[in-house]
Amino acid sequence: MPAAGERLIRLTELGFTLPNPPQPLGQYTTVVRADSALLLSGMLPLDAGRAAVTGRLGEERTVEDGRYAARLAALNALAVAAHAAGGLDRVGRLLRATVFMTTTPTFTAHAMVADGASALFAALFDEPHTRVAVGAYTLPLGATVVLDATFELGDEARR
Repeated sequence: MPAAGERLIRLTELGFTLPNPPQPLGQYTTVVRADSALLLSGMLPLDAGRAAVTGRLGEERTVEDGRYAARLAALNALAVAAHAAGGLDRVGRLLRATVFMTTTPTFTAHAMVADGASALFAALFDEPHTRVAVGAYTLPLGATVVLDATFELGDEARR
């Protein structure tokens, strides 16, 4: 387990700050704790409560736009997990990430887009995570990416 505040320091060194956890867009919660796991609802690339990246990859959006959107969604996921666990350092690791993205039928760089989130997670957690990257025709708010994540709580947060 990292020293207190270590992950927030690392996040700052990477040039990021943890945003406020986003609020649900409907009648659901952003996170459910199940034993030692945190199951998050889909995280959008929100900035100040609005979709920061919208549009279809392979059409009006590039792979780099998608990577940025995935990273922004990952930051929102980290904010929700940190809030639920009582701090980012109390989140043990990421178990699984599923990255949905709005794409054209011929778009094939799903893994490259999803790496925008995975690279951030890899920089913060010592263990690798599993991942699925999927193309979709539409996503909420016209977002380019939605990230679904399951985190495992650290030992201190399990008590």
